[in-house]
Amino acid sequence: MKQRLQVVAALLEQNGKFLICQRPNHKAQGGLWEFAGGKIESGETPQQALERECREELAVEIRAGELFMEVQHEYDDRIVHLAVLWVVLQSGEPTALEHQAMAWVTPQQMQEYDFCPADLPILERLCKQEK
Repeated sequence: MKQRLQVVAALLEQNGKFLICQRPNHKAQGGLWEFAGGKIESGETPQQALERECREELAVEIRAGELFMEVQHEYDDRIVHLAVLWVVLQSGEPTALEHQAMAWVTPQQMQEYDFCPADLPILERLCKQEK
């Protein structure tokens, strides 16, 4: 039986560009790009989990807002249920504490990056909204 993971991801936008992060090579989906976030721990709401993950991974304080979309993706070894939330930067400057790189990109520029498969529906929807 495949492991089921409840995960959250941040849509952090500034001046029409979104923050994307490159996963460390030694982790699952290493080297691929994603939106910042992570697993929801027991007892956390998606908003609380995202606020914690952004503190831990980016050294910023954010306020998690409304749901943008939900995605379910089945990998070889696990099933990921991803809740994607809009976030507002409260304080700090994003710093790559966990990721090997970060970039601010427009939805159109995102197509030049190799994203984790679970994130691809997010890109599609962002590109459609931009037109």
